[in-house]
Amino acid sequence: MASKNVVTITDANFKTEVLDSPQPVMVDFWATWCGPCRAIAPLVDQLADDYVGRAKIGKVDVDSNMKIAGEYGISSIPTLMVFKGGQVVEQIIGGRPKPAMAALIDKHL
Repeated sequence: MASKNVVTITDANFKTEVLDSPQPVMVDFWATWCGPCRAIAPLVDQLADDYVGRAKIGKVDVDSNMKIAGEYGISSIPTLMVFKGGQVVEQIIGGRPKPAMAALIDKHL
């Protein structure tokens, strides 16, 4: 079950939800057919719950939102990007344990 705290990010709301956010935003670029994406999904959900009020956690389905995926050069998934002040400040490609993902966010709180 997905966390209610994970924001669904689309081409249409990317600017509002990510670039204009006053909080740091970790974006998970993923797809339904991606095994590693499904493997880290529960960790992303946990992070969304852990960081309520401090950081935003969102997901972009690259198959449905090709414009944003293309703009950020997403060629491998999962790709996790942390945005702060409208800029990418961290990026990792591939699955990582929860503490490694949390460390990406913690550096920008």
